[in-house]
This record gives sequence, C-alpha cells and structure tokens, in this order.
Amino acid sequence: MPTQSDMTTQLDTGVLDTLQHQVAVFARRAEQTRLGGVGQARNSMDRAAYLLLNRLDQEGPMGVKALAGSMGIDSSTVTRQVAPLVDSGMVKRTSHPEDGRAVVLQLSPRGKARLEEVRSSRRDLMARVTDDWTAEERDLFCDLLTRFNIALSAAHSTVPQASPAT
Repeated sequence: MPTQSDMTTQLDTGVLDTLQHQVAVFARRAEQTRLGGVGQARNSMDRAAYLLLNRLDQEGPMGVKALAGSMGIDSSTVTRQVAPLVDSGMVKRTSHPEDGRAVVLQLSPRGKARLEEVRSSRRDLMARVTDDWTAEERDLFCDLLTRFNIALSAAHSTVPQASPAT
C-alpha cells in the first residue's frame, strides 16, 4: 500500500506547489474582500459571523450544540462567536418550543437584513469577477471548489493533532 509520501511523489509536485500557492493567494484575496478591500464596505463581515448567520438562515433556529455540530466546530467556539451577534441584535436567544428550559439561537430580522446585504454585495462581486466566464465554467468552478472544501475538511478531521510538549 503506498504511503502518503509515495502518493505525493506520484503526483506532479509542480501542480501541488502551484495549488497550495494559489490557495494561499485565494485566502488573502478572500480576506481583502471581507474587509471591503475591493471598495465595497458592504462586503465587510467577520467570517465567523457570516458562516453562523448563514447557517441559521439556511437551517432555522437551533441550539448551540446543534449549530456547533452542523458547522463542525466546538460548542464553546460557537458560544464565543455568537455572543457579539446577540449583543448587536443580529441573533436572538429564545426558548425552545418543546423544552422551555433549552435555549435556541434564531436569526433576527436585523441579522437577516444584514446577511442579505453582505450576500448581495458578494454576489455582485462574484458576477464582476467571473463576468467573462461561461455559465459552464462558473458551474465547474463551484463544483470543484465545493469538492475541494469537502476534501480539505475531511483531511483536517483525520489529521492527528500534535501532542503538547512535555
């Protein structure tokens, strides 16, 4: 059975080097866009906030544990990231409809409006950036980027964590 090292040498290392470099450039450009670096402050929203608001919009109200599970992150991380969204009125904490003791997080009307503003601005940017692409090229890029993100997530969850130094 080939090892990971064998598999890497079997692949074109030049392509892998280009891929990792382009992913790094993409991450930088995405951060610049998030910060409104393309001249559209409406794009500006913390990545964690965008992902949390988007998940609540797509899946509806849910508890912290369910939200954390659906996003593949720790509950304490969700609690920390959602606190400013609650403070700013973009997310509401409400009682669970079946268990009044449990708390669910729900996208507020203000959060929905802000999320749509950011989505619209980013949608406009994506249209501009891919203006000279065919519909097939856009579809293919979306398919491949989705596949890449899924594979990257799976690889991250199977990578052994470094043990603390003793």
